Amino acid sequence: MTTSRRKFIKISALGLGGVAATTSALNMFGANSYLDELVKENVAKTFKRTPTYCEVCFWKCAAWTYTDEEGTIKKIIGNETDPHCFGRLCPRGTGGVGMYTDEDRLKTPLIRTTENGEQTFREASWDEALDLVASKFKAVKEKYGAESFALLKHGSPGSHLEHLFKAYGSDTIAEPAYAQCRGAREAGFALTYGSWVGSPEPTDIRDTKCLVLIGSHIGENMHNSQVQEMSDAIDNGATIITVDPRFSTAASKSQHWLAIKPATDIALLLAWMNVIISEELYDKDYVKKYTNGFDELRDHVLNFTPEWAYGITTIKPEEIRKTARKMANASPSVIVHPGRHVSWYGDDTQRARAMAILNALLGSWGRRGGFYFKESIKVPKFPAPKYPHPKWDWRNICEKYPIAQMGITSEVIKCAIPSEDNKYPVKAMMVAGTNITKSIPQKELLEKAMDEMEFIVVMDTMPMAVTGYADVVLPECTYLERYDGIRSATNREPSIAVRVPAVEPKWDSKPGWWVAKQIGERLGLGDYFNYDDYKEVIEWQLQKMGTSLEEMNKIGVKHFPRTSGPLYMDENKTHEFATASGKIELYSKELKNLGFDPLPNYTKHPEPPQGFYRLNYGRAPMHTFSRTANNPNLNDLKKENDLWVNPKVARILGIKTGQYVWLKNQDDVTSTFSIKVRVTERVRWDSVYMVHGFGHDNKKLTRAYAKGINDTQLISKVAIDPIMGGTGMRGNFVTILTENPHKNIEI
Repeated sequence: MTTSRRKFIKISALGLGGVAATTSALNMFGANSYLDELVKENVAKTFKRTPTYCEVCFWKCAAWTYTDEEGTIKKIIGNETDPHCFGRLCPRGTGGVGMYTDEDRLKTPLIRTTENGEQTFREASWDEALDLVASKFKAVKEKYGAESFALLKHGSPGSHLEHLFKAYGSDTIAEPAYAQCRGAREAGFALTYGSWVGSPEPTDIRDTKCLVLIGSHIGENMHNSQVQEMSDAIDNGATIITVDPRFSTAASKSQHWLAIKPATDIALLLAWMNVIISEELYDKDYVKKYTNGFDELRDHVLNFTPEWAYGITTIKPEEIRKTARKMANASPSVIVHPGRHVSWYGDDTQRARAMAILNALLGSWGRRGGFYFKESIKVPKFPAPKYPHPKWDWRNICEKYPIAQMGITSEVIKCAIPSEDNKYPVKAMMVAGTNITKSIPQKELLEKAMDEMEFIVVMDTMPMAVTGYADVVLPECTYLERYDGIRSATNREPSIAVRVPAVEPKWDSKPGWWVAKQIGERLGLGDYFNYDDYKEVIEWQLQKMGTSLEEMNKIGVKHFPRTSGPLYMDENKTHEFATASGKIELYSKELKNLGFDPLPNYTKHPEPPQGFYRLNYGRAPMHTFSRTANNPNLNDLKKENDLWVNPKVARILGIKTGQYVWLKNQDDVTSTFSIKVRVTERVRWDSVYMVHGFGHDNKKLTRAYAKGINDTQLISKVAIDPIMGGTGMRGNFVTILTENPHKNIEI
């Protein structure tokens, strides 16, 4: 991407010229140009640069925060040495300043109280709020045991609170990102390769010759480096194959768009395997050397022909064969992308297994243009006493899901509802950085659980809907105002990034590390928080890693040499996988021993009732879940979601683009608000589609309130993955209402 002179002048006119053009523009004009020196001088005189990594989404791109002489944040720019962003932030990242400036932010602690018989919140001091929270921690521990206080978390501050809870004696911890998002793919790939996919995914997209996307919306979910690498791959002539019932942004860049019937993906994957094996297109040497169970797989897929799959998926046999051959022709530089949000239909681990197996047949794992061997560097643990051992934890709560590797949020929530079968009662809960009322399906169950809990404390930057259920609300400052843990993420080579506050926290908000420390000290756990400022922890860790905060303030990102071996397989050596056999497990004995299918099978899923359509949902490049809908910078880009409706359906119902409608699901749950229709050929006739994260019902979110529909509200039916406990949410169906069902009801 080039920065034009006109763009530079335009940004300069806003007083930000030197900021916006610091590196890319300097490189463009040359090291000795007059303009180069002028820009450098302007930046040096006017702006302060502070390293950070982004918290607007989970990609955590390293960046520079620029503040003016008055201490006002003016711009956030990607760090050019960062492999997560290569110096270019996505719309969310550049809009991160809106998190800081949003006047709707939580400004002071709040405590639930009753006035004139009505429950409300009152403002409180931090001492009063923290004293109350600490007293509830003590009361729960004394009455029920520390294990009955649960933590639901997301994002960087969650690590500080996890440390607090484990020191307190509770490992009843979960986060929606596992069961509601990527847990099934981690389980599926771990069962096959002995390794999690992780984040960022070790997909060698920049060098691939063929990229296969199955419900993965690169370009809309804005996984920054992958978007850029996909652009490079397209420029290099790579074949893109997109499988999606919707013509997504990725589909628009593809040679092949397979508009699959929803819930039939495994059938397609099995048919692809059938073609690749029957036509002997698989990587024979790779399969022989590195896999177990090929004979069983060959026999298993024998009858799963493209003709068989056609009747299920609606994809023509010739298209299935053509795309399978293109994958094989690109082998081993081919990627069947594992996806991100993969909690769909309840058989998600098996679908991930099918994708992992297909990659193995193509020989892509550990090969250039396929999957590289990721590496990270371990951040030293700051000295602290050993955690006490809890009597029970999330593993016990999730014991019926044998492959679960993290706490399952919905299972923890269920433990708050008293029953004779509930051996692990949850009596109190802390929620941090996750708006569970917009992310956890089955609203009635969630509300019942919250009603049963004796105490709920919520820490967030914004008055999200979940704060309305809290007894105490703690205002967290944004990532631009705080120190946080060192970012060390897997990539082609190890690197670290730091987050340093660019400004003081606004209003009376506080960083997560400070909140955890204050509660810990009130609980007599001061030895676990043996520092005055989290800056001390970071400095100690950096010194152990051979650097310093002084150096990191200058560079933002530090790279380290690989120590685990080459980026790709050494073809002259035998690679051993972290499975029981040391090989890729095409046939999973582990699953068989647990009573599950050792090879993926297609299972038919429920169809929409007459007059109903499958509810599909996704992402927009300028928003992250529900957390950014009120962001003033990002709200300007997209204020509400819309409902994609096929023209055939629109004609039947007599609806038009721009018309507002309501939705009702198969269980008679009706959307609170309306949504604007978008009539388009880009979605199948049996489905409708909307972007997730809208339809906020908290009036304190002044920009986001009542804008669009909250899709989670309509997800009352959940299909649980029996292997790892993921909550499949794409089995819900809606009908379209053209008249307001709430016209006589005050909302």
